[in-house]
Amino acid sequence: MTISPGWYKDPADPSTQRYWDGEGWLGAPLPADATPPDGPPTAPPPPPPPAVQPAHPGQQGHPARPGQQAPPVGGARDGAVPPVFPPSGIPHGGPGMRPMPPGWRQPVPQPPVRPHGLPLATPGARLVARIVDTIALVLLNVVVNGWFIYLFLKAYIPFAESIGDKYLETGKLPLDMERPAQMDALLLVIILIALALWFAYEVPATAHTGQTLGKRLARIKVVRAENLDPLGVGRAWRRWSPLAMPLLLLSCCGPCFVILQMVDVVFILFDRQQRLAWHDRSAGTYVVRLPDPVRTEKRGTP
Repeated sequence: MTISPGWYKDPADPSTQRYWDGEGWLGAPLPADATPPDGPPTAPPPPPPPAVQPAHPGQQGHPARPGQQAPPVGGARDGAVPPVFPPSGIPHGGPGMRPMPPGWRQPVPQPPVRPHGLPLATPGARLVARIVDTIALVLLNVVVNGWFIYLFLKAYIPFAESIGDKYLETGKLPLDMERPAQMDALLLVIILIALALWFAYEVPATAHTGQTLGKRLARIKVVRAENLDPLGVGRAWRRWSPLAMPLLLLSCCGPCFVILQMVDVVFILFDRQQRLAWHDRSAGTYVVRLPDPVRTEKRGTP
């Protein structure tokens, strides 16, 4: 879910607070201890219209001097239309920009937020952390789930070979061939054990420290949107569920699990301001990059 609109501490400056409309920050910041208004801040008044430049001689209401040729209407030479430029200092629209307050004509870019003064984790760092966590989970499943996987393959391989032989004989896939009941039961057991291992690996670590093994190696951390308190088990569970629950579809629709995983993380590529995946939105969390301890020590050395 998206963070609901309201007054929150400014991630760029925790000593101030600003109004969050669900997509971006609005209005000027207020001191953190000030009492904000009930709703969003009032829009600033539109800027005054530019001063009217005096018309050139020869334009409407100003006759040309004797012997002087009047320029064409509009100030262009030879009838050409003069180019129109945006006001000085205001860039054109583009990715990562949102409209300015009423009275302004051009959008301005919104830089990535800095939750609690920390920079957001890059997509590359998050990918490295997820790869490390996946390898760790695969190794855990080999140890705990290995026997059940062996029994499943022992039933699945002859079934797949019989389908292949039937296809070579008839040229059609035997969709009505009955699956061994033991194979379906084993697959369900494997999925449930894999979910339990995933939960035990990720949820407690994220709830207490905000870091799994992969996140520690990549030096990134999961934090709350409103403060730096630990997430807690309930919030860590809400963040884990959109990632893990599609694993239940593996028994009936394997490609759906992969598609849902891709849909979940693709939000990071489009959300350049907050870099929130779907599981981040469901729990109201950010993934931030921790400072390098070596650089921090060098800065602190006199």
